[in-house]
Order: sequence, then structure tokens, then C-alpha cells
Amino acid sequence: MGTRFIELLKTLIKIAIMGLVMAGIIVVNRKYLMGDSECAGICSLPLEISIYTLIVIIITSTVQSVFGVGVLLFGTPLLLLQYEKLTLVLPIVLPISIAINIFQVVKHYKYIDTDFYKRILFITIPFVIVFLALVLFLEAKFKHLGIGIFVGLFMLFVALKSYSGKIERILKAFVKYEKTYFVVMGIIHGLTNLGGSLLTAIAHEKNYPKDTTRVTVGVSYGTFALFQMLTLLLAVIGVISIPGFAADNMNISYSNIIYLIVGVVIFLVTEKFLYTNIDNEKYNKIFGIFLFISGILLIVKSL
Repeated sequence: MGTRFIELLKTLIKIAIMGLVMAGIIVVNRKYLMGDSECAGICSLPLEISIYTLIVIIITSTVQSVFGVGVLLFGTPLLLLQYEKLTLVLPIVLPISIAINIFQVVKHYKYIDTDFYKRILFITIPFVIVFLALVLFLEAKFKHLGIGIFVGLFMLFVALKSYSGKIERILKAFVKYEKTYFVVMGIIHGLTNLGGSLLTAIAHEKNYPKDTTRVTVGVSYGTFALFQMLTLLLAVIGVISIPGFAADNMNISYSNIIYLIVGVVIFLVTEKFLYTNIDNEKYNKIFGIFLFISGILLIVKSL
């Protein structure tokens, strides 16, 4: 009976977290985006569900539910094919990524490598914030700026890691210089949302047990997304001043809430039926192929 009560309590906490994220989206829209208009707040939020976006969320949420990364790493380049600007993609993927990672941390927080996480927090995160602000500035200044080609090229590089000894040696060389590696990871994630590839690479190099790998990657990845979300919110309400950036650069709608709910449901299903049965070696091969194809598509789209 006690175990059932604890499980019920955990479920209620998860639902509460979802509610807080949703409420945050609505409050920001009500208070800062609509001003004193007659339809300020809830009625101002549009609802346009994209089947393509929904499919991407289902696939990437499944991957992140198993490995700790996925929604930002895979979802960002795939959604850039549709939305073209990072500022239109981030409001969709960040809440989903944060929610999934929170659920993973709640379950296995005892296995987190705290020393690793401290380096993420104090070395990587400042660069994530600075370079995300740079992207917001560049996208506001250059209306037709697309980072797809840069994301695509980096994805090709990472994808070939499993098939090229030279590329693998380059990544391993980076891992040896951890401070530099953590800085580079922050820069890449701030610019492209693809820091998850470097995050998983260094985590796998440490040969953690399975649960430690997922929760350490998950809490780090969730922290990336959390600080990106905070940076965006502070830019929207004007606490952070970014020349040319405006609230209408963001993609905020009821659709994002639907996507969030779908992502969480996918996590709950995947956690129950897939996590314990996935072969990590097989995933690494699929990971590389998927990155390669997505990278090619992004480069072609950006030319």
C-alpha cells in the first residue's frame, strides 16, 4: 500500500510540473505579449497542430526517454526544416526536453555523477547563455539568417564518428581536455542546440553504468534547456536587452502545450515498455545514420 501511495505521489508531482510549465507559457503570453488588448491572455493563443511537428516530437521524445537526449539534438534540425529559425523552434522543444529530463531525474537522481554535473553547471552553462543570446541577436538583425547549414555540417561530423577512426580520435582528444571540451559543448549548444552529441560522447567515455549514464546525461541536458528557457523569457520581458529582438520573434501558442503533453505521454509509455530492452550498441549505429541523413537534409535545405 505504501509503495502504491509513493507511486501515486510521484505521478501527481509530474502532473504538477506539467501544469507549472503550461501556466508559465500562458502567464508570459498574458502579461508581456498582449499588453492591454481586449483579447489579452488565453484567447490570444492560436492553436495550429502540425502533423509533421507531432511526428518529430513522438520520435525524438522516444529517443530522449531512453537515452537522456533527443528532443533538442534531433528535434531542432528536423523542425528547422519546417520553421527555419531557431527562435521559432525553441519554444516547442525546450519545455518537452525539460519535462522528460525532470521525470528521469526524479526516478534515478541517486545515480547522478555530481562532479560531472558541477562542471556542466559552472563551465558549460555560461557559454550556452552567451551564445544563445548571440543567435537571438543575429536572427533579429539578419531576417533571412538560417543556421541550418552549420547544424547540418556538425551533424555530419558527429554522425561519422562511428565510422571514422580519425573523427573518433578527434572527439576523444577533446575529452582529454575536459575544461576546453565543456566550453566547446556550451558554445555549440548555444548556437545550434546540438550540445547533446558532445554530452553523450563524454558520458560514454566514462563507462558509467546504464542508469548513471542516462540520469547524468538527463540532468545535464535538462539544465541546458532550463537556462535556454530562462534566457528566452528574460529576453521576451526585456530584462536581457538584445538589439532587434522582439516577442513576436517567438513561436508561442496552445499548440506548444499539446506538443508538451504528447512528449510526456511518450516518455511514460517508453519508460515502461522500451528502456530496459534497448541495445546500446545498436542504438549507436542508428544514432549515426539518423544524424547523417538529418544533416544532409538540413544542408540541402539551407543552400
